[in-house]
Amino acid sequence: MILFSINALGQNPKKPNIIIILADDLGWGDVGFHGSNIKTPNIDKLAKEGVILNRFYTAPVCSPTRAGLLTGRYPNRYGLRQTVIPPWSGFGLDVTEEYIPQMLKEAGYANRAVLGKWHLGHAKREFLPLQRGFTHFYGHYNGAIDYFTHKREGELDWHNDEAPSYDQGYSTDLIAEEAVKCIKKYSSQSPFFMYVAFNAPHGPLQAKTEDLLLYGFDSSKPKFGKMAGYEDTDGYGALGKGNDPRQTYSAMVTSLDRSIGRILNTLKELQIDENTLVLFQSDNGAAPNEGGTSGELRGLKFQEWEGGVRAPAIVKWPAAFKGGRTIEQVMGYIDVAPTLREIAGVKSSPAKPYDGISMLGIWKGQKKVLERDLYLGYGSIV
Repeated sequence: MILFSINALGQNPKKPNIIIILADDLGWGDVGFHGSNIKTPNIDKLAKEGVILNRFYTAPVCSPTRAGLLTGRYPNRYGLRQTVIPPWSGFGLDVTEEYIPQMLKEAGYANRAVLGKWHLGHAKREFLPLQRGFTHFYGHYNGAIDYFTHKREGELDWHNDEAPSYDQGYSTDLIAEEAVKCIKKYSSQSPFFMYVAFNAPHGPLQAKTEDLLLYGFDSSKPKFGKMAGYEDTDGYGALGKGNDPRQTYSAMVTSLDRSIGRILNTLKELQIDENTLVLFQSDNGAAPNEGGTSGELRGLKFQEWEGGVRAPAIVKWPAAFKGGRTIEQVMGYIDVAPTLREIAGVKSSPAKPYDGISMLGIWKGQKKVLERDLYLGYGSIV
């Protein structure tokens, strides 16, 4: 209690464990703490105990947000202004860009894992996670994999480090299971860094029956048909369909929430939650016509309206600042790397100048609003 009180007054505790939890295409209107009827008790608890970042902005699509989050720099600086990286592309992020794990290695973070969706290039080995500062990778290189077969374009896309993995199961569950294993393994070797990039609730829309039943699934009724961009070729995306897209999407979000709960509960069980910084955010808004919503906001994924770029986001670090607050400061994905650089006490300058700025003072309760510009360009839209 005394330690917490001292830290709450603004002094830094020892270097924290850091876990970034990224949801994929989770809409602003699809979490309980924003009024959704989708069941997200673990995310809601995190919002209650942590700090809600109410004006947190991203790029309007997957790869650019992931790149900006890991580099602290706008994605148009390295060729990702307009699109994602598809399976057939030879493109990968410029290897001269510095990623968060490369920076944290300097600060003494020996274990640096990325679990889930990579989506930053795979055509050359130099683009892969283990060549970009991470010490462990478990998950998939591409977006939009099948949740049950782990295939994309007919090929298995599931890996343990750089070897194919034939683990069976629902991908959201597998990512959570690996996260729990890593936390237990790393907890005695603190501090550690984990970037947990779930593919849920990104399409193809596929859920487990137990979760579909929570939203009225009736197996005697027809399931929804093919969706644009997710054809059932060779069975891709065919498993786990509900009666309609919204029902299936809701079930996927609840599964995601349960997996997040497993991660948070493991931290508590190991008694390392006090000095573990957890940042939760979505990578962009809900995808059009795939069951997600933007609540009161206008727009969806691919658009610069707030519904496309304003993400549900929460940060929690009990040893350093009190929770139960909402911050209205404008901030976003490009601020994560510079903030973590300050938290970790990295002495060197970044390899290339950041576009983002550290938000540590704001997270701790600084009242002064930081006046800043935030560029949200995408394609021909600015």
